[in-house]
Amino acid sequence: MTYPHIPVLLDVCVDLLGRGVEEARARDIAPVIIDFTLGMGGHSEGILRAYDDVHVIGIDRDPAAIDIATTRLDPFGSRFEAVCTSDDDIAQVLDQRGNPPISGVLFDLGVSSLQLDDDARGFSYSRDTPLDMRMNPTEGISAAHVLATYSEEDLARIISTYGEERYARKIARAIVADREHTPWTTTQQLADLIGRVVPDPKNQRKRSHPAKRTFQALRIEVNDELGNITRALPVALSALHLGGVAVVESYQSGEDTIVKRIFRQGTTVQAPPDLPVVPDHLKPWLEEIVRGAYKAPQEEIDQNPRAASVRLRAVRKIGVDPA
Repeated sequence: MTYPHIPVLLDVCVDLLGRGVEEARARDIAPVIIDFTLGMGGHSEGILRAYDDVHVIGIDRDPAAIDIATTRLDPFGSRFEAVCTSDDDIAQVLDQRGNPPISGVLFDLGVSSLQLDDDARGFSYSRDTPLDMRMNPTEGISAAHVLATYSEEDLARIISTYGEERYARKIARAIVADREHTPWTTTQQLADLIGRVVPDPKNQRKRSHPAKRTFQALRIEVNDELGNITRALPVALSALHLGGVAVVESYQSGEDTIVKRIFRQGTTVQAPPDLPVVPDHLKPWLEEIVRGAYKAPQEEIDQNPRAASVRLRAVRKIGVDPA
């Protein structure tokens, strides 16, 4: 079976996580890496092929992704295990496994190609599909529920904050007005409404689908994506052994802002500047191993357009976290 999805910055992620693997070997620790966004298993496969002594725990809330990745990674036997759960359940996942020291964690945030290409999931504005957008179709609220029940004020806030849509207020007003006489059921309904509300850009060369930002905002709200990374990343960092590595790939500014803030809390001195001696619990316990945000080279973007918006950040654990 072939897997058309190309993992973003695969070689970069594998190389960075390898630093944690080498540190584990030096400390006589069995290397364990957690792939928090398993998807179809592309990154996990790259890790397992590169390091023959690594055990990978793959986490995904999407049962379809779990099935595909499990089949794909079956040749690696007991070196791989998949867990169908949300990122922020990581504390329970580790506790059930005796809290092993972790050599590396990988987050490849956002929606997967598997979900975008599945008409039944409602992530795409390019096809007429049910307005769902849940990464796990068996739990949580759908996008249709959000459109049918949220106030105009809340819809505008979500579309503005999560989608960075300048016409958020106009779109929210139109959504509320339309639902008075027509229930929200399909992606085409929403895409058509947004197309009527959002004016054409003056610079046509920069034109993208007018529904793009609103669909992104709804997806983030439905799946609590920013809440998940806010809760999961600190726990993941705490689970790293000394020298362990965290790699995060973000695709929109809200995600990247959260990651940058959490990393900065660990890489900077938390003591007042006039304190003569900095106590250990206020010293940095993380260090950047990638300066700022790494962006994909044009060559990779040409081969994999999804890489165009990626911002990769990575840190290494150098001390005991204050928590």
